[in-house]
Amino acid sequence: MANEELTKSIAYIVLGVVFVGMAWIIYKRAIENRKNMLEANAPKVAGEDVLGGGAKNPSQFDEPDEEALEEMADLLGENDED
Repeated sequence: MANEELTKSIAYIVLGVVFVGMAWIIYKRAIENRKNMLEANAPKVAGEDVLGGGAKNPSQFDEPDEEALEEMADLLGENDED
């Protein structure tokens, strides 16, 4: 049979290799997770993101109604009664 010291040495070597392998896998996964997190939470630059949706009836904005014209006049200061 094998010597008890030889068996312990082989067990320690195997455990050491497994430990180094697991540490390397954890390190690689942490680097990948950090990169993904930074990409997901990066500030958005105008024009790079795609926004969906739109007006249900875009032709309604072709001609303004009276209320919109009055509101615009108020904003421009044309309805000041001085």
